[in-house]
Amino acid sequence: MKTTFLKLAFCLFFVSAVVINFAFAQKSPRTSVSENVGSGKVTIDYSQPSVKGREVWGKLVPYDAVWRTGADKATTIEFTKDATIEGKKVAAGKYSLFTIPTKSGEWTIIINKTADQWGAYDYKQADDILRVTVKSKKVDTMTEKMSFTISKEGVVTFAWEKLNVSFTVTQN
Repeated sequence: MKTTFLKLAFCLFFVSAVVINFAFAQKSPRTSVSENVGSGKVTIDYSQPSVKGREVWGKLVPYDAVWRTGADKATTIEFTKDATIEGKKVAAGKYSLFTIPTKSGEWTIIINKTADQWGAYDYKQADDILRVTVKSKKVDTMTEKMSFTISKEGVVTFAWEKLNVSFTVTQN
């Protein structure tokens, strides 16, 4: 009887663990990328959505609207030293990074002072500390999982589906 009870308890524990793990599994896993740029470090923390055969630009991600540039929590960018993005100054610190994609390919990169927020639901333009416009680039290579890279020269590149968007960060 005791053995049967232990087997039943173990089975219930195992099934519960599997169900809980499945229920809380992230569809868009959180990841980060860091690079030393100039005398400081740049870190981007984001969730990686996948294309999964969906039409991304203009459908999944609407044009002409503020986007969290990822999934789930807002993407963040952190500078250990004062920096410039495309020539505009940003104080050292941690910020949220939003974008506004457009059909024409002109993207607005937004640095917002509220780093800890869910998606763009509580986004406030009044909290923007910087906006720059950059050109997106269509590429032949398919990037299934959205990703960011940072070069030692400070070029931050966002890649997803068949599109890349880059901007330059410098730190003194």
